[in-house]
Amino acid sequence: MRRETPEKKRQDEKRLISEMIAYYCQKKHGSAAGLLCEDCLKLEGYAHTRIARCPFTESKTFCSHCEVHCYAPEMRERIREVMRYSGPHMLIRHPLLVVRHALTGMQNKKAGKKGERDD
Repeated sequence: MRRETPEKKRQDEKRLISEMIAYYCQKKHGSAAGLLCEDCLKLEGYAHTRIARCPFTESKTFCSHCEVHCYAPEMRERIREVMRYSGPHMLIRHPLLVVRHALTGMQNKKAGKKGERDD
């Protein structure tokens, strides 16, 4: 499997997290499909900012395995809640995104990479 560029990986991560938040918001907050409530919109913006600024995008597996936790504790708990609820449903709703995400994570894990600084 060919290696993704860091920018492609960031875009895929942003799309996956947006899909997870959208599903969560629709089911838990009753939002219409394609729309987010104010809280979920803020969470999505926060997550996108964290992904865009991640210095480990090229080498990390999943944020939960990273040695640097860049999410504020409250936001980390909120994103965990979204992932716990939406994650199992994503395999059915967006199988290619999920499989690609898992394969990239497994490749990096096998290579021993987990969001560590090289310096």
